[in-house]
Amino acid sequence: MKLDEIAGLTFGEARNNAKTNSSPRFQFATDIAIIVFPVIFVYINAFSGSFQFDDYNVIVFNPVVHSWSAWWEDIGQGIRPFLKFTYTMNWASDMGLFGFHLFNIVIHLLNVVLVYAIILKFLENKQQYALYSKRGIAILTALFFGLHPIQTEAVTYISARSASLMSTFYFGSMLSYVYGRIENRRFFLYVLSPILFVFGVATKEVAVTLPLALILWELTDRRQPFSVYVIIRRQAVHWLLLIPMIFFIITHSRYAKLLVFSFELRGFHANLLSQINGVMYLLSRLFLLTDLNIDPDLPVIVKWSLPVILETGLLSLLLFAGIISIFRMPWLSFCILWFFLQVMFINTIVPRNDIINERHFYIGGLGVFFFITMVSGMFFNICERYKKTLLIFGLCVYLMLGYFTIMRNHVYRSEIALWEDTARKSPKKARVFNNLGYAYYLAGQYDKAKGSYVKALQIEPGFELARNNLLLLEKAH
Repeated sequence: MKLDEIAGLTFGEARNNAKTNSSPRFQFATDIAIIVFPVIFVYINAFSGSFQFDDYNVIVFNPVVHSWSAWWEDIGQGIRPFLKFTYTMNWASDMGLFGFHLFNIVIHLLNVVLVYAIILKFLENKQQYALYSKRGIAILTALFFGLHPIQTEAVTYISARSASLMSTFYFGSMLSYVYGRIENRRFFLYVLSPILFVFGVATKEVAVTLPLALILWELTDRRQPFSVYVIIRRQAVHWLLLIPMIFFIITHSRYAKLLVFSFELRGFHANLLSQINGVMYLLSRLFLLTDLNIDPDLPVIVKWSLPVILETGLLSLLLFAGIISIFRMPWLSFCILWFFLQVMFINTIVPRNDIINERHFYIGGLGVFFFITMVSGMFFNICERYKKTLLIFGLCVYLMLGYFTIMRNHVYRSEIALWEDTARKSPKKARVFNNLGYAYYLAGQYDKAKGSYVKALQIEPGFELARNNLLLLEKAH
């Protein structure tokens, strides 16, 4: 049996091979229920979360999103207009925090369904994958995407919806393109997909990578021969839209200031080394479920060291494997190159103030979770004698992921809880203790607030924000 054929088999092969009178619509509804209800269950306690960190700057204290007239006046002057549209919609609804969390969770559920649909489409190619494998792999990939606690930052942290909402439009645009390509539906190919692309960029700028993701799909999907001319014709609208988008970003005053600030942070060499370390940090969070951190203390790396060399070697091997697998194992190529495109591409070119955050893994997680599911399917079918044991183990893994997601959501219940958790995990980061001090101050715990500000200044004596907060606290109390 060939490797791709083994990969095509899944835990549910026997069930799927059984004859059934179920209609495709009933099967689809059943699959959606299987992936949606567990995700709803593990995110119920996210409704108890409070506003955190950047939520105050972009929502609570930002008059632009407090009325429709203010939002409209900001069009053309501000950035991320559709993201602000959703903030304004939530603010105007008078549903308070519940409305903000409800929106974020619904978006995550929609993304889970879109991931299922994308993987299903990818596996429909019967020349590469077993006929009865597609539903099982799609379901398990979507469940990984929906239940893994690394996704909580993009869901429970309200302002991190920039990542999850952008992913909705990104996935939707890709799925529309794929459907239009397969079914020869011009509306989906040339109208709906480009419109969703525009909304994605209007939510978060990193969505500009979508045309590259479409090329990746064309390279790894073999239902039709690869033709540069055909691909140019299919993607012409997307690329024609991309040109004015990039021009707008470069020439817009707000974006221009942000770009200047970003490029002054660090040079390309230091940013590349720092990103390599940051990406390895993200990958480690797949397994270190208790070490998730909203403000990780990741250093700016300016020179080579043995750990950085090893990290670079590992990522280089993965990238090389992704490139050479395009013809023999296109599913593997899709998984690896998707991850690099979504997690490293833009951040390596444009430096960020924070090296990396867990929400940056959100859309890239599709490739990683797809890879894990495919490899698990191979292992499962090789070990014929231990299928029941492996099924129980797999169920335990999903239950464990759900449990840790519930526990991570619980950390977001208050600012004090979140920053106490972060201080334990980033004990040498001054900003963490300043934020913890401010959380104590708002709660009236002034002695603890003072201690946290002092700790921040001990770590970074020149930290003006912590110094000012300490002076204000001493004057008022």
